Amino acid sequence: MIGYTLRRLGFGAVVMFLVTVFVFVIMRLVPGDAVSLQLQDTGVSKAEADALRAEFGLDDPVWVQLWTWLGNAVQGDLGTSFYSGESVVDLFLARIPVTVQLGLMAMLLGAVLGLVVGVIAAATRGSMVDGALRLFAVAFLSVPNFVVALLVLTGLAIWFAWSPPIVYTGPGEDFVSWAQQIAIPVIALGTGGMASVARLTRSSMLESLGSDYIRTVRAKGVRERVVIAKHALRNSTIAVLTLLGLELATVLGGTVIIERMFSLPGTGQLIYQAVLDRDYPVVVACTIFYAGLFIITIILIDLLYALVDPRIRSGKALS
Repeated sequence: MIGYTLRRLGFGAVVMFLVTVFVFVIMRLVPGDAVSLQLQDTGVSKAEADALRAEFGLDDPVWVQLWTWLGNAVQGDLGTSFYSGESVVDLFLARIPVTVQLGLMAMLLGAVLGLVVGVIAAATRGSMVDGALRLFAVAFLSVPNFVVALLVLTGLAIWFAWSPPIVYTGPGEDFVSWAQQIAIPVIALGTGGMASVARLTRSSMLESLGSDYIRTVRAKGVRERVVIAKHALRNSTIAVLTLLGLELATVLGGTVIIERMFSLPGTGQLIYQAVLDRDYPVVVACTIFYAGLFIITIILIDLLYALVDPRIRSGKALS
């Protein structure tokens, strides 16, 4: 198990390195840079602009910039923002709590509702309830999260003349205001995951309910409610666990647009603005966070699988 864990960690480290290099290089291939955007229409001479580029280290070849950045990153220094002059680490740490709150609540909402909808659909297979729930899941799976957010906002404004607060306040400052502002973003991000979990839960449940094991349990006179909740659902959670790991990437990607829409000061809005401003150190730091969180999640899921099935950690293919 130790060898398997080390192999997965090594693979994750390689992926992290490749993602970092790719983003570092691709951002510098985009036309324009931070200096050009800051000094446009200011009448600053070319010599002064070149001096500012030299100060930022943008006049060096890309591979030199990358080598310098990697050397500093190993020591925990991810650079400073080209615009605010703040340490990227400090700037990033101040934004993480908002994104973590949003992402965790969205995934929790999607997982709970998805399991409930999937179990009910499987238990009522072929009925009108099953058909309605499947249609419900497909609809939310097909609609982008920002469209869901706009529909909810519009509906609340038209029917109840209500809109969430504009200025963000943390849960420790004003919990009611925080809950009002974060509720719609959580719903918008969670509905897509809910639909995916519901569909997979239904198919996994139907497979479990049709197995010989479940037929034996039923033959012993166990109540149907216990059969579904204790036996069939437990066997269906492994597939759902994998899906939740993959849904993390969808949720993290969705925060970029949703945080911008609702003025949430999280890492999503930070990276959105940093890309527009060509604030390279901030973009790379945010990318490392998103990629690292996703890679760690996938590794944890792999390790859980390895604990369940020894053939995985031994490298043997499943039959």
